[in-house]
Amino acid sequence: MADSGDSKGATSESAAAESDAMDCPSLEGSDDSDWEECDDDESGGRVLDLFSNEELASAEDVFQHCKTEHQFDVQKFAVKNKLDMYGYIKFINYVRSKNPSPTDISDACTATKAPWDSDQYLQPVLQDDPLLFYDVEEWTTQSAVAMETEDSDITLPGQQYRALLETLHQAEARSEVTEGQLHDALKDIDRLRQTAKSFILSDQHALRPSHGAVAQLREDEDAAYFSSYSHFSIHMDMLQDKVRTESYRDFILTNQHLFKDKVVLDVGCGTGILSMFAARAGASQVIAVDQSEIIYKAMDIVRENHLDHIIKLVKGRVEDIQLPVEKVDIIISEWMGYFLLFESMLDTVLYARDRWLAPGGSVYPDRCTLSLVAIGNAKMHSNRVAFWDDVYGFKMTCMRSEVTREGSVEEIDPETVMSEPSLIKMVDCCSVSVAELDFTADFSLTATRDGTCMGIGGYFDIMFEKDCTNKVYFSTAPNCMKTHWKQTLFLLEKPVELKQGDLLSGKISVKKNKKDPRALVVRIEITNTGQMLDFQLQ
Repeated sequence: MADSGDSKGATSESAAAESDAMDCPSLEGSDDSDWEECDDDESGGRVLDLFSNEELASAEDVFQHCKTEHQFDVQKFAVKNKLDMYGYIKFINYVRSKNPSPTDISDACTATKAPWDSDQYLQPVLQDDPLLFYDVEEWTTQSAVAMETEDSDITLPGQQYRALLETLHQAEARSEVTEGQLHDALKDIDRLRQTAKSFILSDQHALRPSHGAVAQLREDEDAAYFSSYSHFSIHMDMLQDKVRTESYRDFILTNQHLFKDKVVLDVGCGTGILSMFAARAGASQVIAVDQSEIIYKAMDIVRENHLDHIIKLVKGRVEDIQLPVEKVDIIISEWMGYFLLFESMLDTVLYARDRWLAPGGSVYPDRCTLSLVAIGNAKMHSNRVAFWDDVYGFKMTCMRSEVTREGSVEEIDPETVMSEPSLIKMVDCCSVSVAELDFTADFSLTATRDGTCMGIGGYFDIMFEKDCTNKVYFSTAPNCMKTHWKQTLFLLEKPVELKQGDLLSGKISVKKNKKDPRALVVRIEITNTGQMLDFQLQ
């Protein structure tokens, strides 16, 4: 690794001044025109009638207008034809696109398959059509309940409706039907209301539950992991990491030839920042996937930046979903964890690569390296390890091994580095296999000064190189600009004395924790002293 100094946060072989002046999307705000447009939407724009060019004040007015002027009761039609939320959305978009008359619709209902029963009608015909966001589930439920009390034979759609009727019958038996009880019975239906907006932008298959015990078990195991990425603070930390974000920005926007008219897959899209960079670089389509709840905010962000015609967001685990395309040209992802491989998100990227990447396609970043250095921080070692030799006059030396079993993520003072780096792993993201991410390697650290080695530090470098006109790379080394990844420190139970030029040799193995595949087990063997240390990174 070349020594980059403090300036090596994000390096490009093109002029840095140009990247600073680039017109990039911002998540921190928008210009006045954006706010004015939002205000107009908030004030309640006119709603286009279903069967004419007349504009009305609200969705309710449209439904009433259809009933009185066109003799078409949308509510009764939806109940009679058992339209669920998605069926209703398809129906509205079908009418918007095909302009049938009410009579044509009635005739179409006699067919074996309704003409609107096609996924093509999930795509909105009118931007921000208020009719698509109408609470059709509660509306249909209330109508169905009313018709049930009139001895109608209508079958309620969905498990929630059957539960509702059971609740109502029980309440009638007790003669205690109240508005509050009805509200409680409808709680489950509220969940469906929240998915209407997301479904319009999301892939239909991504919202289907996983089948099979193994897939369900993985989802349960991953619940806490994905939940952690639902909180805005972690995304703010990543976005504010200039080394990280500007490196991706510079790579994408100074290598637009890679993205022009290409289909791009963004794995673990978060707030969608990489997807928006790719859209700005000329991608014809960007598919952004994330399992955490942050994707709903990403949908709003993409729409706010008027990129929803290019970026399609899909909620779900990459291993479970279906994409709207057979192949993609480029996969981008910010998958790196502490000590590079912590969190095992690279496994997911490689799964996406093997399943969807077209021949000749690329994964970015395309190359990564993992390195070690010797650390000589006596104060840190004393505070954390030697401390247990005398605790208020008592020996607790058995605790030393417990302390050194956990690798710590922290900022290592570059002044404490006392060796040249030793490369232990190089990853080519376009060809590496998941099995190769568990590895064993020899290391040899050449001391740059006299001193006592108290621990071993780890860091990684990231490269964007393949077919790039402007190659970009960044490092998380202690002597480089700080990142949110910091460095990883493995403290030695027994320090090692070194003279300048001495070699600290050993072997390191890195593998996933069998009980928690997102955590790492690291074993370091120091040849000089015969120490064998096992660390957990979790």
